Amino acid sequence: MLDASAIAAGFHQLAPEQLRSALENFLPRGATAAEKISAIEAGLLSPAGQSLRDTMARWIVDEIVPVASLVPEAYLNWRPPVRDAMMFVVARLSPPRLAPKLLEQLELPPNTPAEVRLLRLIAKVPGLQKLGQVIARNQHLRPALRRALARLENGIRDVNPEDIRALIQRDLGPRLKTFVVEISPHILSEASVSAVVRFTWRNPDTGRRERGVFKVLKPHIPEYFDEDMDYLQGLAEHFGEQNHTYGFPADLIPDTFRKVRRLLRHEVNFAREQKTLIEARTLYRSFPGVRVPNVIQPLCTREITALTEERGIKVTSAAARLPVSERRRVAEQLVEALVAVPLLAATPDAIFHGDPHAGNLLYNNRSGELIILDWALRERLGREQRRHLALLFLMVSLRDPVGTSNEVGALSQHHIRMTSPLGRMVRETVAEFLVAMPASRLPSGADAMRLLERVAMQGIKFPGSLIMLSKVMFTLEGILGDIVGSDTAMGFTIARHVAQHWLANRSLFRSPLTTRDWLTLQCSAFLYASRMWVQWEQAMLNRFLTPDSVASPAAT
Repeated sequence: MLDASAIAAGFHQLAPEQLRSALENFLPRGATAAEKISAIEAGLLSPAGQSLRDTMARWIVDEIVPVASLVPEAYLNWRPPVRDAMMFVVARLSPPRLAPKLLEQLELPPNTPAEVRLLRLIAKVPGLQKLGQVIARNQHLRPALRRALARLENGIRDVNPEDIRALIQRDLGPRLKTFVVEISPHILSEASVSAVVRFTWRNPDTGRRERGVFKVLKPHIPEYFDEDMDYLQGLAEHFGEQNHTYGFPADLIPDTFRKVRRLLRHEVNFAREQKTLIEARTLYRSFPGVRVPNVIQPLCTREITALTEERGIKVTSAAARLPVSERRRVAEQLVEALVAVPLLAATPDAIFHGDPHAGNLLYNNRSGELIILDWALRERLGREQRRHLALLFLMVSLRDPVGTSNEVGALSQHHIRMTSPLGRMVRETVAEFLVAMPASRLPSGADAMRLLERVAMQGIKFPGSLIMLSKVMFTLEGILGDIVGSDTAMGFTIARHVAQHWLANRSLFRSPLTTRDWLTLQCSAFLYASRMWVQWEQAMLNRFLTPDSVASPAAT
């Protein structure tokens, strides 16, 4: 039997590479996998269990999945909090979940890549899977790790088709017979908390058989999801107490975990997503080329969402089949659908899609339609917020330091005045940011969000809805990079969207931008060329003043 006390007493002295053999020696000889799991679980539940957990956590973050292989050099200062967060989660997973994972890591071949081990480690851990999906969209990760994490978008396989079918039959009962529903025996796709299966049904309104898909909450989620939410809350509290050790603003990391926790809860709220889908379908109804699946309400429950089946393939795969000249059109269509339409909607509160990774965006090359799936994560932005966001994107595109600073101040939680000390700090940060952007590249919406992040790092707070939008922008930037090689000019795409719809129907188009805003933008546009000239002159001056360009005394 596993001697947890001995492990706790001796393992903390071992180097990471020695832990594997020591752990293997403490497992029962000749035991079955189930017996080994029981032995590990018993050790985790013993009086010395917490010491054993801490040792296992150290083994994982130092040898099995080294933090240095996860966090790129560009984010070196994030390695300590990432390491502590990983240890925190491993040390708090319940024994029935942690024990089989530890055994699996022990039995994997020693040369198994870190990214493969990471995917195994976070299987059936929805919170970590979702975080892994977000991390996968960072363009600075090692390609092997990014490819491995990208499988979390559509490569999760941790539920059986029979279990999903049984859940549908239990929840829908007699409705299956009423609507003559026939369920596919295969799972179409899986996400962190749900599985999707095809079905056909008889629509009483049309009298025809139609195709649909069931999005079903996985059976193990109710059991595990609350635990995931608990450790996210624990992480927020832990980093709140230890914030002084990392060199970040006190609330930055705790607020991130609290907001992630809140957003992840929406993943299991199917009733909320069903209402959002109906609202989103209304939002895009008057914009050709964009589709949102229709909710089949008679076949929906609290754990099942029934939708029309939409035809298309992942947008990045669809774009790869198009000529280069047509890929930019697809990129601009994405910016218009995901940013311009909600940003400039006439409604008082407009919804943004909160998780627009490529797996949630289908494209039909034949019809030219973009299909936006999975509305579990969404955020609302009020009219004034959207007005200042639109102005921020446009002012950054025009490289206007005064206009950009004013919009950053207006978007902050407490509406900073530019004449205050905080306002001066914002102006300096904005000026440095705009000057540092290469003159040869058109700024993007993601650049505007990077600017907000830089300001936030100096202690300025922004509403949670902007944190969500920042995530959307960075995700979209990665997709655009895959399609056209670099981010398309979001600001100019937004401006074109405004002009097209205003000219087409002036009486119905109600942009949040005011007449005064347009006058301000026109004035800024007149000065754009002079700002670019000054930046070019400064760049040339800096180039000639660098040490390499100055001749040495010996040479003269």
